Amino acid sequence: MDVILRPMRWWDIEPVMDLELRLFPEDAWSPAMYWSELAEAHPGGTRHYTVATTEDDRIVGYAGLMAVGTEGDVQTIAVDERLQGAGLGTALLTDLVEESARRGCAELLLEVRVDNLRAQRLYERFGFQPVGVRRGYYQPANVDALVMRLDHPTHDSKDPKNG
Repeated sequence: MDVILRPMRWWDIEPVMDLELRLFPEDAWSPAMYWSELAEAHPGGTRHYTVATTEDDRIVGYAGLMAVGTEGDVQTIAVDERLQGAGLGTALLTDLVEESARRGCAELLLEVRVDNLRAQRLYERFGFQPVGVRRGYYQPANVDALVMRLDHPTHDSKDPKNG
């Protein structure tokens, strides 16, 4: 199945919520949270949101980034359970990592449920390293979050391409 990545728009919130509620029934975001995030997803804004769609424009995944100064944070990433394991999570995370680098982030952080080993393996393949735990982060289930960080290469004089 061919999948297209494109910027998330306000009209995507309803189908994103359908997927959100199916994938994260205990700790789903609200539509208002997505409206708030998209309000900052404009040129010069602090957010970047992408949806993955099929050729008939059905949303099968989405991801969001917050980038402030030199720090980036993966806000969310989700893939339709019927397409998990097909490389869509990799494509979405690649989009976020590349966008964070484009925006000049020195590091990219994320939180992932301690019981979501599949997602942790994806992040580790990208070079994310565990840096801490946030107790009871996911509510109301009271599930801990593993905090992971990816350090972007710096542009300094040690890099022969930079001088």
